[in-house]
Amino acid sequence: MAGEWHCEKRTLSKNESFPRENENMIETGCLSIIVLGASGDLAKKKTFPALFNLYRQGFLQSNEVHIFGYARTNISDEELRDRIRGYLPGGKERTEDVSNFLQLIKYVSGSYDAPEGFQALDKAISGHELSKNSMDGTSRRLFYLALPPSVYPPVCKMIKNYAMNKYDLGGWTRIVVEKPFGKDLASAEQLSSQIGELFEEPQIYRIDHYLGKELVQNLLVLRFANRFFLPLWNRDNIANVQIVFREDFGTEGRGGYFDQYGIIRDIIQNHLLQVLCLVAMEKPVSMKPEHIRDEKVKVLQSVVPIKDDEVVLGQYEGYKDDPTVPDNSNTPTFASVILHIHNERWEGVPFILKAGKALISRKAEIRVQFKDVPGDIFKCQKQGRNEFVIRLQPSEAIYMKLTSELDLSYNQRYQGVVIPEAYERLILDTIKGDQQHFVRRDELKAAWEIFTPLLHRIDDGEIKSLPYKPRSRGPAEADVLLEKAGYVQTHGYIWIPPTL
Repeated sequence: MAGEWHCEKRTLSKNESFPRENENMIETGCLSIIVLGASGDLAKKKTFPALFNLYRQGFLQSNEVHIFGYARTNISDEELRDRIRGYLPGGKERTEDVSNFLQLIKYVSGSYDAPEGFQALDKAISGHELSKNSMDGTSRRLFYLALPPSVYPPVCKMIKNYAMNKYDLGGWTRIVVEKPFGKDLASAEQLSSQIGELFEEPQIYRIDHYLGKELVQNLLVLRFANRFFLPLWNRDNIANVQIVFREDFGTEGRGGYFDQYGIIRDIIQNHLLQVLCLVAMEKPVSMKPEHIRDEKVKVLQSVVPIKDDEVVLGQYEGYKDDPTVPDNSNTPTFASVILHIHNERWEGVPFILKAGKALISRKAEIRVQFKDVPGDIFKCQKQGRNEFVIRLQPSEAIYMKLTSELDLSYNQRYQGVVIPEAYERLILDTIKGDQQHFVRRDELKAAWEIFTPLLHRIDDGEIKSLPYKPRSRGPAEADVLLEKAGYVQTHGYIWIPPTL
């Protein structure tokens, strides 16, 4: 049985651009977007394709924007364009849109910790601003740090000293930084302090691309614009909440890098915890970014310390075959962690955050399981409990398991509609100055406060990773933990995406 909920639409059809009101929010004038780490994988695979899609949709106008790549690699403008081309939609066919976009890109090479490179970069940016007749301080500079966090402090110092707008006459300088924001509370606070000494909080955009996903962005609308959910969304009706991330492949040659972090730092402490905030937060005073982020911080501050017996770690067999991974590695490639929120709405409701690599399938979802019907006269146990499921990827969908099924599958309901990539939304938000979907400093601190004690116990070998077979559900102990948390599985039920 098909059904539909009130859900804010941020998608667009193939023949139209984003809603006009978004366009009105973008300031006019000269805009320079500087991608630091331009020759790296993140820039090629995510940042430049997102900028291209914004350009193709009309959000970046060729008469006002210029894009600068900066890295240590000594290459020409054309060599950088050739490296990027294959990652752009239509790039291999060399379409007119691709060619025009690539002509907006200029490359500057230099060190990340020496003035000369940034002075050359500033000269190139100023030349673009001069060509657009922009006065000093009226133009906008967006620095996207597609770089390892270890170089954030020296890069930010160089930007501050040599590449900022000279005067504040209506323009701005903003920086976007990628995760991981440290490895624990102390390192995250040190990084925040170093960047905070150079830039004000409204200038800093800590990007978590999960906050740009279609259904994550619509969570607040779904929760607070539908009367149906308001009386149900609490401990009186909800038995447990699962937030799940699965990948069906392993570290794929990135074992040495991954081994420094593990699945909790890589996925759970940031992506899944951000989703938890949106699921559990109270209604904000308004949709202003600071009001929303205030409520997210309150949720994080209400999470009680994690107990060791509510954690299961796993490491898939074959992980240590990677020569870059130490033979004695205890780094988890799988983790299931139960969090408890000590407040009036959620007291007693377990939130199960589960993530893993080399599992049986690829998916990310939020699964809200409701309590049993009291005094059930129909003996419905075979059909299982009611569940409300938000499938974040792949095949975005919202469905509800009743005694039958209500299903809003995006591919079926919104045929011919393009769902923007997360990075497109978030870069556009940065240009607009909207920090709603970015992580505030106190929010980052509260998140690390939750997980740092557990991570230190794992790093010290106090909690061991259990082996599991690739292409499985993970360690069997994780299913036992799930059952202990009160989750009741409906055996034999599998959600199948509807065909078009």
